[in-house]
Amino acid sequence: MKLLGVSINHKTSPIEVREAFHLSRDEIIHFIPLLKERLFTQGIILSTCNRTEIFGLPKSNDVSCNDIIKHIISYKNSHGICADHFKKYFSRNAVKHILSVASGIDSLILGDSQILGQVKEAFQLSEDHNFSGTIMRKIIDTSIRVGKRAIHETELGKGAVTVSYAAVQIIEKIFTSLYTKNALIIGAGETGELAAIHLYDRGVENIFISNRTDERAELLAKKVSGKTVPFEDIKSRLYKFDIIVSATSSEEFILDFDNVKTAMKRRRHNPIVITDIAIPRDVDPKVKKLDNVFYNDIDSLHIIIDDNLRKRKLAIPIVEKIVHEEMSNLFAWYNTLEVVPTIKVIRDFFKKIEKDELEKIKHKVTEEDYHKIEEMTKRLLGRILHNPTIKLRKLAESGTHHEEINEDTMILKELFGLENRPKNGTPKNDDEELN
Repeated sequence: MKLLGVSINHKTSPIEVREAFHLSRDEIIHFIPLLKERLFTQGIILSTCNRTEIFGLPKSNDVSCNDIIKHIISYKNSHGICADHFKKYFSRNAVKHILSVASGIDSLILGDSQILGQVKEAFQLSEDHNFSGTIMRKIIDTSIRVGKRAIHETELGKGAVTVSYAAVQIIEKIFTSLYTKNALIIGAGETGELAAIHLYDRGVENIFISNRTDERAELLAKKVSGKTVPFEDIKSRLYKFDIIVSATSSEEFILDFDNVKTAMKRRRHNPIVITDIAIPRDVDPKVKKLDNVFYNDIDSLHIIIDDNLRKRKLAIPIVEKIVHEEMSNLFAWYNTLEVVPTIKVIRDFFKKIEKDELEKIKHKVTEEDYHKIEEMTKRLLGRILHNPTIKLRKLAESGTHHEEINEDTMILKELFGLENRPKNGTPKNDDEELN
């Protein structure tokens, strides 16, 4: 399979280089025609925050991975970037890489749950802009199947491996239902935003955002259909919240022991979950001494994360086995492509003979007898062609008998005179066939 590809990702380059080669949706749409014109007959472009990958079937044997690198460097006007930041892939290694990416074992975050959706979106762009084809479609279908199997058959995607997600999983263990709970996110930076989004995805409808800069708080609140709380009002309104996630860059405590103690009295000691994912900490850790206060800081979260990562790493060999299985199936399918035309020619040849001979007797027998003869000839042809068809397919699927396949197909074509036969041609009579 003459599949070529290059990848620039978290393993090959620093973040500033990955940023330089990130392709937006619009950039991909404009880049596809260029690749179709100069390099590929069909292909796919995947660009996420941690990788940009370009794979395709070359228009000629002269196309190389270096050509792909030159085109992306030129397209992004990044001529000062060294080509060594790109990893090159060809044939089986290219397919294996695509399948590994879709499975999540090649991600910066092991078992990344988003990558499968990103592969699907990339493929849809190829489809929408006529950059896909039979072979590329089969490769992506296989990669999606690998991704789904990795999710459903292994522990690769189980358990939180990010601080914000781990925080939300702990909260879920305290409250059986999050739907009616009020949540306060203190800090609208990246970590706070991720926590807010995770809570929103888990069904928390009443999310409040507080940040020293009101504008950032309002922007995040819009993303989660929430509201804002003035930063200076946090302490006085603390009692209203069942869930508090704090992730600021403050050098001192935002909430001290007395703040939380006062809030708990006003709450009549109804449970409250406080998750402090700031460094240094935003909440005095002494608050965990208070009844019904469930406090966790970043250290306790990392214990959970490390355990989940260990479990995910144990799943890697299982996922690699899935990748190998699906690769074998894919190449078995691909290898049959070379014998399909021969099988079709032979079947068409015999069907034409069948049609001609049946036509000769159609008006010489009764309609009932004609249908009996017709059924008999179909069964006869099926039995005659069964073994040659099965043998050719099995040889092709094994992928290790190319010389034998070529020899068998040549013999079959020579036996039945199929090499130079006209498209509509079968022998006019038995004498022509014998001569």
